[in-house]
Amino acid sequence: MMRRVALLAALAASSLAAQDWAIAKLAKSPRHQEWVTVKHDGRSVETFVVYPESAAKTPVVVIIHEIFGMTDWVQDLADQVAEAGYIAVAPDLLSGMAPNGGRTKDFAPNSVMEAIGHLSPDQITADLNAVADYGLKLAAANGKLFVAGFCWGGGQTFRFSTNRSDLKGAFVFYGPPPAADAMARIQAPVYGFYAGNDARIDATLPTAKDQMAAAKKQYDPVVYDGAGHGFMRAGEDPAGNEANQKARADAWVRWKQLLKERSQ
Repeated sequence: MMRRVALLAALAASSLAAQDWAIAKLAKSPRHQEWVTVKHDGRSVETFVVYPESAAKTPVVVIIHEIFGMTDWVQDLADQVAEAGYIAVAPDLLSGMAPNGGRTKDFAPNSVMEAIGHLSPDQITADLNAVADYGLKLAAANGKLFVAGFCWGGGQTFRFSTNRSDLKGAFVFYGPPPAADAMARIQAPVYGFYAGNDARIDATLPTAKDQMAAAKKQYDPVVYDGAGHGFMRAGEDPAGNEANQKARADAWVRWKQLLKERSQ
């Protein structure tokens, strides 16, 4: 069993490493992209920031990466969020955790998931708070804050909404919910995006809906039939299947509409 898990991890890492399509899109982007170092409590969090082309100040969207860490696709997604009109702030939560103090790119590809699994929840929250504060202090920001995450980052997005009271919205892409007793702290609406072919995560939805309702919190999950876990990334991959591509397109339309509505 352990050998099978290791093989699957290696195959996933190999597939994710070959994201030339994402690199090519980033290279063609007209938007300003930069890596910044956000420092807090003795930590340095390397963070990818992309600005929209806008004459007015805009909201900030913190983007939480998948369990595969800061891949080229995460940077591509940040650029698309900026294209939609928002400042995208995407921290590499493995900053300082790789050998010699490196980040995601400095790990062996098949060891990233294990490293993320060992991250302290308190450290994750502190990192996210620091990069959110950084984003809100940017001269081009208008003071409105959102968070979105994918896979592992989707679960962290749901959990971050229990720890950050000034969020205007949390967008959970195929991630698990937080503990029921933490839901009482949620102030922002939580919007879910889930894959129809993802029984592991989908099995959490009925209980999450009941628990959020009991806590009197807004939770709006949508399940995209036929899509697989990770459809936002897989739906962009030229080698992806039609169901993932459709789910990705539909979810992107919904996400942008919700961002627009919550930014008013």
